[in-house]
Amino acid sequence: MIFFISGPEIIFVFFVFLLVFGADKIPGMAKTLAKGMIQVRKATNEIKTELQKSVDTDIKNPTKSIAKEIEEEVGKVSKDFKEIEDSIKRKL
Repeated sequence: MIFFISGPEIIFVFFVFLLVFGADKIPGMAKTLAKGMIQVRKATNEIKTELQKSVDTDIKNPTKSIAKEIEEEVGKVSKDFKEIEDSIKRKL
């Protein structure tokens, strides 16, 4: 259910807020709240961007990501064989 707050209710809430916290602390609290909202928005946008990049890569060119993984594994195996070859040459 959507809660709707009318004009007089908003004014009452601001009045209570003013009485509880005082006029000198309200601008600082608003500034802190705005900074927090900006940080949350940036974090959300970064997460969206990362997810979109991964989805785009997998959907548009799935073989590219698979080929990259295979190349990495082949490189690791090749490195291991070179190390074995070097150790055998040293023993001879």
